Amino acid sequence: MDASTRKRIKFSGILAFLVSAVFLTACGPGNDAGSLTVYSGRSGTLVAPLIERFKEETGIDVQVKYAGTPQLAATLLEEGDNSPADVFYAQDPGGLGAVSALLATLEGEVLTMVPQWAVSAKNVWVGVSGRARTVVYNTKLLTPADLPNDLTGFADLKWKGRIGWAPTNASFQTMVTAMRSIWGEEKTVQWLKDIQANDPKVYPKNTPIVAAAAAGEIEVGLVNHYYLHRFLVEEGESFGARNFHPSAGGPGAIVMVSGVGILSSSDNKDNGQRFVDFLLSEESQRYFVEETFEYPLAAGIPVADGVTPLSEVNNPDLSSAALSDLEGTQALLREAGVIP
Repeated sequence: MDASTRKRIKFSGILAFLVSAVFLTACGPGNDAGSLTVYSGRSGTLVAPLIERFKEETGIDVQVKYAGTPQLAATLLEEGDNSPADVFYAQDPGGLGAVSALLATLEGEVLTMVPQWAVSAKNVWVGVSGRARTVVYNTKLLTPADLPNDLTGFADLKWKGRIGWAPTNASFQTMVTAMRSIWGEEKTVQWLKDIQANDPKVYPKNTPIVAAAAAGEIEVGLVNHYYLHRFLVEEGESFGARNFHPSAGGPGAIVMVSGVGILSSSDNKDNGQRFVDFLLSEESQRYFVEETFEYPLAAGIPVADGVTPLSEVNNPDLSSAALSDLEGTQALLREAGVIP
């Protein structure tokens, strides 16, 4: 083999190596979409499929820690700047309000895509879907005419042993925060004590309350609206419970948002922003309508069939920021003897 041939072979080998290196750089870790750690106060059964879509569409490696919103808020406060979380996806404004000092200011279009009542006062979190508080009732034992037009009516002794509630649930606690804003502390504490005196059945969350109402284990329950619709899809129109939206409105008709914020301590803020953008995309908003029966917050998307339109829910005029004092509400619940 002459020198000229050896040079050509050597050059070809170097060229092949460089091409391979460029290819590996483009397809391998050097062009990795990165990672994202989400603390989700929304259950996996509700949002895991949506998060999986985000992973598939972006290539981002998403790790999710699921727990109750109050528990995750407490964890974030304990972890502080050392938290591995990049994003907090909360069930309600209370959890977001509790950690608002840890959240980065959001910017851009996301702040104008939803109603202003669904954005934090300091622009550190934004609502992505809505859930109305409602009264679920057993259709064999009650009709809407039997139900009081606001929650104060359930303090009557005639409801003793007939009510179900979930006082440790984040949405229930947000409703109590609404009571504090609308009724004041004194009336709220008295209502809690009156319901306690009526011997309510205690549940860990909304789903078993709806099931218990249909089964006649309780006659009424204080829940979010969308759980009923999941049962109706699974069991049909014969399911023995329905929702009642109190006609007088008040705290029992409050529309709460699930919301999302990016941690100031995050090293993945760009991916966090992509996640926020994704939750407010048409694809995600339709997911909330079609799969979880929630209210979309981005304009132009109708609610699911059978879900009461927001225009027919007597939602009190409260900003989401007014629902953010989780710590104060939990203190009040302890004072009333409702939670330990």
